[in-house]
Amino acid sequence: MAIDYSKLRSLTAREMVRSLLADGFVLRTQRGSHRRYQHSDGGRVTVPHHGSSGSFVPKTLRSMIEEQARWTEEDLERLGGIG
Repeated sequence: MAIDYSKLRSLTAREMVRSLLADGFVLRTQRGSHRRYQHSDGGRVTVPHHGSSGSFVPKTLRSMIEEQARWTEEDLERLGGIG
């Protein structure tokens, strides 16, 4: 099932980090404004943290959710990412 990104347009870095931590990711490194989180299954997600209230452009959001964290829409609902 494809993820409906229209529901995620206002997802902020703070909310993304909260979801990552709830899913078992831990902060491993930070370089400048990019924080890198790692999961025990080997998954890694880099979150560009440019201010706490700015939302991500769709391409960045898709990369973090689908390619890096490998989350499905069900995962996002479970983690509270879809309002």
